[in-house]
Amino acid sequence: MDLSKRLGLIIAPLLFLAVLLLPFDMVNPKGDAVIAVALWMLVWWITEATSISVTALLPLLLFPLLDILPIAEVGANYGSPIVFLFFGGFVMALALEKVNLHRRIALNIIRITGTTPNKVVLGFMIATATLSMWISNTASTVVMLPIALSVINLLIHDDDGFTKKDKHFALSVMLGIAFSANAGGIATVIGTPPNSVMIGLLENEYNIQISFLKWMVMGLPFSIIMIGITYVVLVKLMFPTKGLSFNASSSVIQNELNKLGPMSGKEKQVLIIFGVTVFLWIFRTLINSIFPSLGLSDTMISIFAALALFAIPYNTKKADFIIKWQDTSKLAWGILILFGGGLALAKGMSVSGIVDLVANYIATSDISIILMASFLILLMLFMTEVMSNVALVAVLAPVVAGIAIGLEIPILHLLIPVTIASSCAFMLPMATPPNAIVFASGHVKVSQMAKVGVLLNLIAVGLLILVFQFVVPMLF
Repeated sequence: MDLSKRLGLIIAPLLFLAVLLLPFDMVNPKGDAVIAVALWMLVWWITEATSISVTALLPLLLFPLLDILPIAEVGANYGSPIVFLFFGGFVMALALEKVNLHRRIALNIIRITGTTPNKVVLGFMIATATLSMWISNTASTVVMLPIALSVINLLIHDDDGFTKKDKHFALSVMLGIAFSANAGGIATVIGTPPNSVMIGLLENEYNIQISFLKWMVMGLPFSIIMIGITYVVLVKLMFPTKGLSFNASSSVIQNELNKLGPMSGKEKQVLIIFGVTVFLWIFRTLINSIFPSLGLSDTMISIFAALALFAIPYNTKKADFIIKWQDTSKLAWGILILFGGGLALAKGMSVSGIVDLVANYIATSDISIILMASFLILLMLFMTEVMSNVALVAVLAPVVAGIAIGLEIPILHLLIPVTIASSCAFMLPMATPPNAIVFASGHVKVSQMAKVGVLLNLIAVGLLILVFQFVVPMLF
C-alpha cells in the first residue's frame, strides 16, 4: 500500500472524529454528523485507501449510529429504482460481451468508415463511442485496443519502419479510443454511472424524472460534437498524418470479422432483446400514452431485458440460456453499491438541512449565475482528473442542487451540465480506466495525453457553458 493510501486510511476517521468533537455547531448537530461522514468518504475516495464501493457502505453503518437516518431509510437508497435500471443495463452489456456481439458491431463500423489513416481513426472513435453508450467505457476500450494494436503493428513492421507519421497515427488511434469511450457514455442514461447517480438524486429527493429518450435528445448530440472536435484536434491539429497511406488495415479488419464467422443464433437472440429494449426506452412515453395502465418506467424496461436474457432459453432441450447466474460474477456489483452510497449521502445532506443552508447562502449573496455555473463546471471537470467521477458526483450533486435553488433556477439547468463535466476527463492516465488502458499500450506518453487533454477539457467547459445557457433550458 502506497503512502497516500496509508495516510488516507488513518486521516479519514480522525477527520470524522475531529468534526464530531468540535465545541460548536457548523450547521446543526445532525448536519455536522453528515459533514463528518462525507469528509470520511471523500478522503477515502480521493486517496482510494480502500475500494470506492466499500467506502460507499459507510452511510449504512454511520447514519443510524449518529441518528441521521434509521437504517431502513438508509438501506432503501441501495435498492433505489436507479440501481436496478443500471443492473439491467449491466446484464445487457454482459450478454453483448458474452456472445461477442459488441466486437462484431465495432468491426463492422470500422469497416464501413474506410481504410485511409484518418478514416481508420474516425472508425475506431465511432465504434468505441457506440459501444460505450451501452457497455462500460472500460469494456469498450478493452475490445478496441487489440484491434487497434494489430493495425499499428502493420506500420511498425512495414518497409520504412515506425516513422513520425506512423507514430502520429498510433497516438491518434489510441487517444481517440480513450476519449471516445469517455464521451460516448454521456449519450445515454446507462452509458456512464454519473448520469445515473444524478437521475437517482433527482427522483429520490426532488421527484423529477428524466426519461431515457429525453436524456438522449440532449446527451447524444453533445457526445457527437465532442467526439467530432476530438477527431479534428487529434488528426488535424496535434498529430497530422498527411501523406501516410496503407491498405493492409482493411485486411486486418476483415480477418478479425472472418474469425468471428457468420452471426450465431445466440447473437441474433441478444440483438433482438437489445433492439426491443432500446425501442421501449425510446418510445416509453408514447406507449404509456396509448396504454396508460401499463405505467412503464425505464427501470421496468431494464429489468425486462435482464429477465429475458436470463429466462428465454436459446435451446429448450439443453436448458441453454444466454446469461446464467454464474455469469454475474463479472458484473460490476461495486458500482451498484456506489450508487446506493451516493444516494444515501444525498439523503443525509437533505434531511440535515445542509442543502437548504447552501441554498440560503447563495440566495443572500450577489453571485452571477453564469459565473457560478462556469466555476462549478470547471471545478467538476478538473477534479474528476484526480478522483472517481461517480464518487465526485455523489458528493457534489446535492450541493449543486442547493446552489441551483439558491440561484432560483431550475435544478436541472445547473445539475445536468455539471454532471456531464464529470465524464469529460481527457488529461491524465489515472482520470478514467480508458485513459489508463491506452496509456499502458506504450504508444502514449503522459505529456502527450496532457497536451491534448488540457485543450479538450477547456473546449468541453466552453461547450457545457453553452449547454447550460441555451440547450438545457430549451429541453427541460
